[in-house]
Amino acid sequence: GFNILIPVIDRIRFVQSLREIAIEIPQQGAITLDNVQLQLDGVLYLRVINPYKASYGVEDPEFAVTQLAQTTMRSEATCLKYPNLHVFVGKINLDTVFREREQLNENIVAAINKAAEPWGIRCMRYEIRRLLIHLVLAVSMPRDMHMPAKIQEAMQMQVEAERKKRAAILESEGTREAAINKAEGEKRAAVLASEAKETEQVLDQ
Repeated sequence: GFNILIPVIDRIRFVQSLREIAIEIPQQGAITLDNVQLQLDGVLYLRVINPYKASYGVEDPEFAVTQLAQTTMRSEATCLKYPNLHVFVGKINLDTVFREREQLNENIVAAINKAAEPWGIRCMRYEIRRLLIHLVLAVSMPRDMHMPAKIQEAMQMQVEAERKKRAAILESEGTREAAINKAEGEKRAAVLASEAKETEQVLDQ
């Protein structure tokens, strides 16, 4: 609203831009359910919707949201831990990361907006920008200890088995889709041929 500023006596304490701004989220590491290590970074688009809350609700709004986005992105991928081998795994596997990338973005936005509401900030959207992948066995152990070779071999075999299983499922689904598309195409062609024949018969009469 309209405000009067008296020079010397009054001074501007905070200035908040109401425009949408983009903030780069630094790279974060995560381990998926199938023991694939990911390195993700992204871009967060946000806007101040309540300047009062943004000024008095948090010390540094942009820094707070950046930290929140980092922890949210990490928690979406790494939250479970097996107590026996201290193996950190994620909520999702690698195939899900690619197949539901947009859903991951939406989940991150929803979590950020829920936590950042007291700060007067709204996350408009979040986009995973880069996704680096390399296979690891993520184990938290003391530096002076080594995992037995048999356990390493067993874990590696499990990872490979999971990958082969997913590959077989994807190949089967692809074959099924191809067969359905072929059948639909043949059916459509038959219908068009029948309609063309009926039209030709009508014209000949």
